[in-house]
Order: sequence, then structure tokens, then C-alpha cells
Amino acid sequence: VRMRKSRALTLLARFASLGYAVPGAVLAIGILFPFGLFDNALDRFMRDTFGVSTGLLLSGTIAALLFAYVVRFLALAYGTLEAGLGRVTPHMDDAARTLKHGPAKALIKVNLPIIRGSIMTAAILIFVDSMKELPATLLLRPFNFDTLATYVYQFASDELLEECALGALTIVAAGVIPVILLTRVMSRRRPDQEISVV
Repeated sequence: VRMRKSRALTLLARFASLGYAVPGAVLAIGILFPFGLFDNALDRFMRDTFGVSTGLLLSGTIAALLFAYVVRFLALAYGTLEAGLGRVTPHMDDAARTLKHGPAKALIKVNLPIIRGSIMTAAILIFVDSMKELPATLLLRPFNFDTLATYVYQFASDELLEECALGALTIVAAGVIPVILLTRVMSRRRPDQEISVV
């Protein structure tokens, strides 16, 4: 999108970023429905053709859950990386080409060092958000598969607050510690500006 200013590519990138605006439960049902249709159609075809039942291949699997996470958190990664790539001017790419760097070498030598902070920020944001994502995880997870959010939810819904305390504190710590580290890295880069975590 950055290299080729195309209206279609820009619209496609905006459409792909809509997943973060949709509630997790709505997104999960929106994923579960086509995955279920595919599973049922494939199972029907395999039974009619070969006499073998395939069962559910996509619904209720880690693949469906990962797909939901990608759809849900793509906007976070895209927005953060787009902001980082805004610092890479076309003149930098042109200068790399004049030094006989191909696209891959220009990416490694020029672009990645500039956007390294944006990549770290996107990874931290996605890690923290995906760890506490509950609705999509509850609807799409396989049997006997728990995340910290579902673990805490199960104990909290049964009013076993002492049992869920450790998981809840782990979620809080996993959310706060990366933000503190990221803030320290950012404040070291810009010593003249004050950065505060609120």
C-alpha cells in the first residue's frame, strides 16, 4: 500500500482492519458459520464419495481460533506498522537502489532498522490484547483448550475468586510489564521529551 498508491489497495487495507471494530462474539459467530458450512459440505462429500466421515476439520480447532485472532488484531498491527513506515520516505528506498541494494536488502538494511520500534510495539499490543480476548476464544476454542482469559472466566463465573486470582494477576502483569518496558525504551530514545504512562 505504501509503495503503490492504489485506491483498491487502500480500501482493501481498510476493510481488513475492520475486525477490531467488531465485537469478539459477533466475529466468532461470523467465522463459525462459514467454517461450519465448509466442514458440513466436505463431510457430506466424503461420505457420499468414499464412505468416510471427516468430522469437523475447521470448526472448533486452533486454526479457527488463530484465524479469528488474525482478523481481530490485524488492525492493531497494520496501524502501528503503517505509522512506522510513514518515517521511511521514498527517497530512502531510492538511495538504497542507487547503492545497488535490491528490494530484500533494502528492506533488511534500511526499512527494518527504522521500523523496529513499530514492530515491537505492534507485537506487544497484539500479545496483550490476544491474551485477554474472551468472547471469540470461548466460542471458537477446541475442547479442553484454555487460555488465561477462559481460565479466569470459568473460576469467576463459578464464584471461585481465590482460584481465579492468580490467573487474573498474571493477565494484569502481562499487560503492564510490556508497557513499562516499551515506555522505558521510548524514553531512552527521546531523553528530551517526557513520556508518561497513564
